[in-house]
Amino acid sequence: MPRIALYPGSFDPVTNGHLDVVRHAVMLCDTLVIAIGVHHGKAPLFTIEERFALARQVLEPIARQAGCKLETTTYDNLTVAAARKIGATLMIRGLRDSTDLNYEMQLAGLNETMAPDVHTVFVPASAATRPIASSIVRQIAEMGGDVSAFVPPIVAASLKAKFGR
Repeated sequence: MPRIALYPGSFDPVTNGHLDVVRHAVMLCDTLVIAIGVHHGKAPLFTIEERFALARQVLEPIARQAGCKLETTTYDNLTVAAARKIGATLMIRGLRDSTDLNYEMQLAGLNETMAPDVHTVFVPASAATRPIASSIVRQIAEMGGDVSAFVPPIVAASLKAKFGR
């Protein structure tokens, strides 16, 4: 039976931290589904289509090299419902620090109660990617800063185009 893993997030934008998590996740499954959450109360910088395109461009080569299929989807309900819908038995969550761990442990416990067949797998961030957060990358880019150390080149160019700098 193929192992399907769901990696949920906003991916607004895709960062080197996401790449780091995906490098580990593709070793755990046959298919990795990048699930971009839609929050109706939030206005993302990139459209869903732009986030799909950027995610595919930078993440598919990593998956392909590991022999893992990469898919993308979107969801606007509970993450465990999205996982069940695609037949995922694994949910991938990246951890940067103890704050992430506390929050993610709480979510994992709730998700396990709602969907005992979906197992949360925590992937610790490498030292180089621990401080990277999409929201901070967006702020740096908006203020004209250089984000090339935090995102793949195509994402840096997309951020530059968004902010006209």
